[in-house]
Amino acid sequence: MPTVQSAPMSEDAKTLIDKAVRTFLDEVPALAPLTLVVGVDLHGRGDTQQFRLEMPDIEVRKDIAADARVRIEMRREFFNAMVEHGARVADWREAFVHGHAKATGVEQYMRLIVNVVERQEERSRTRKARH
Repeated sequence: MPTVQSAPMSEDAKTLIDKAVRTFLDEVPALAPLTLVVGVDLHGRGDTQQFRLEMPDIEVRKDIAADARVRIEMRREFFNAMVEHGARVADWREAFVHGHAKATGVEQYMRLIVNVVERQEERSRTRKARH
């Protein structure tokens, strides 16, 4: 019976990963054209679900993502809560800073993503200050 329960959970995870990526890219559109394979590891009670996120088309599937340039790891419950509560870029940044989420990978990709996100946040702050 455990396989019957895990199948809907992984479909749900795929949907949540897709939603999280689309929300993130709505806020940071400069990353949308980036061609990148991301491995997403969601740790649950005694197991880890692994997903492959392929960009820019945003294709998510259950896979080990051996060719991933960036790998993101976090607790499944934490990820679910973040996405269900409509996490914004600032929320994700805080999760990485406080160790609730971890990203590893090719240094050039990691730096590029951080720089683009920081520039977008700066533009957003500037826009808010003008209004």
